[in-house]
Amino acid sequence: MPKKLLKKFIPHHKIKDHKHLKMFGSLLHNPNLWSLNRYSVSTAFSIGLFCAMIPMPFQMIPAAACAIVARANLPISIALVWLTNPITMPPVFYFAFKVGAYVLGREARGFQFDASVEWFASGLASIWQPFLLGCFICGSVLAISSNILIRILWYWHIKRAWARRQRKADSL
Repeated sequence: MPKKLLKKFIPHHKIKDHKHLKMFGSLLHNPNLWSLNRYSVSTAFSIGLFCAMIPMPFQMIPAAACAIVARANLPISIALVWLTNPITMPPVFYFAFKVGAYVLGREARGFQFDASVEWFASGLASIWQPFLLGCFICGSVLAISSNILIRILWYWHIKRAWARRQRKADSL
């Protein structure tokens, strides 16, 4: 994997000494939370993409908690949650709704969103089941496929690096 490129964007592990993060104590001192290895990065992708599909505010909090518990790369887990941002949420969550409606065998008819208490009381009642099921399915598919893809790409990259090193050694 392009470690040098990723290291440019990932905050330095000294962030764990920040005064506001002291409340986490020694939990933030696990090296996997800050290192770039096959396990921590692939697990971080799974956590980040699954949490991105959770329809709730502050998705970064469960992503960070899961990354700490699973000892995955913390910055990558948190960054991937922003896949669903205010611009991408409508199409992503509408797709999740359509997936859930398809699985439940319901008609995925369109609906009008209205940011009012009345809509949340009546309109949401008819779509919450397919919506949440679709979010769970899409999140699970993204988590599993990203984990497998990252592990395959990482293995391929290491294999190429070893072959390159072997060719270089043979040419000397």
